[in-house]
Amino acid sequence: MKKVHMLILIWLLTPTLVMAQAAPEKPEYFNQSVADSNPLRTEQARELDEYIKTIAADRSRFQKLFKPDYSSPQAFEKSALPLRKAFSDSIGYPPPGKRPVKQATFQQIGEDAIGVYYRAMIPILPGVHSEGIYIVPKSAQGKTPLIISMHGGGGSPEVALFNGGSNYNDMVRGAVKRGYLVYAPQHLFRVDGYPKDIRHQIDSRMRLIGTSITAVEIAKITFALDELIKRPEVDSDRIGMVGLSYGGYYAQMTPAIDTRIKVSVASCYFGVQEGRYAESELSVPSDFRFMNRLTLFNDADLVALICPRALQIQAGSKDRASHRETGKNIAPRAAAFYKKLNLSNRFQYVIFEGGHEFDDASAWTFVKKHL
Repeated sequence: MKKVHMLILIWLLTPTLVMAQAAPEKPEYFNQSVADSNPLRTEQARELDEYIKTIAADRSRFQKLFKPDYSSPQAFEKSALPLRKAFSDSIGYPPPGKRPVKQATFQQIGEDAIGVYYRAMIPILPGVHSEGIYIVPKSAQGKTPLIISMHGGGGSPEVALFNGGSNYNDMVRGAVKRGYLVYAPQHLFRVDGYPKDIRHQIDSRMRLIGTSITAVEIAKITFALDELIKRPEVDSDRIGMVGLSYGGYYAQMTPAIDTRIKVSVASCYFGVQEGRYAESELSVPSDFRFMNRLTLFNDADLVALICPRALQIQAGSKDRASHRETGKNIAPRAAAFYKKLNLSNRFQYVIFEGGHEFDDASAWTFVKKHL
């Protein structure tokens, strides 16, 4: 009987012993080929790419933020206040820092048959000035309208003013010839002794302190206006602005912030960034890439912050297509703000015969009509 019990025990244990001998030894750590998860990373990139495209195309956030009231121009402006506040917050305007108490200086640098020229130095932020050329036309009598004339990328007030004005044509002296005061400020582009990308570097550092180059350069105009309107010759109720290329950018962004600017001409800029974004997002200059730039604050929608004040958009027929075609496509959306207020004559989209340049003929006719 003992023998039988022993055989039964051996029979019961045999599978366990065999399995124990056949099972491989477990590794100390679990491992897998890293390449096995590569498709997951590819899918992650695809998902995020599609997410960006989806949000960029979503108009619901803008519609929730901006609920236009077309019952009157005053009601429309009031309804745009939340959008203006959001735009200011997005670019970090106003820039932080206590406004200086130091007085602005205006040093005469020249004179000719049409005007007297001054070098203006206007303190706006701690250690920061709005510097530019201020011109008083000799035809001025009493309170006189003021034009802000904004140069483009890589340019300067001097390039836009002297020796024929290059592609700015008569963007500066044209105002003086027509009896307007002019302030032509300098913005940061090429600087001797600094890297070529100094603008990008400064903008990146500004974002770390809660502002941006766009906000500071807008302040170089708006804070300067605070001082300029104190001058006895300036009519504070009649302020206009003109700008070419990068200056066209500021001729749209500045009146979107400052409602004292009654008429603006933005040349060779409108829609450029939207067109570039559609081709390659990161081809857009970094200072144009502020928060919600293309969801809440694209060029057509920002016109809501200028309306019902007058705005002319210029594009050259011989300029690069990127400086014209997208703008032409989105201009009707901008014009709709004026149309719904029965103020269509205050918005004008002009394609003029020319290249990347300021079109004097249409600009000064428009300014005269609305200023």
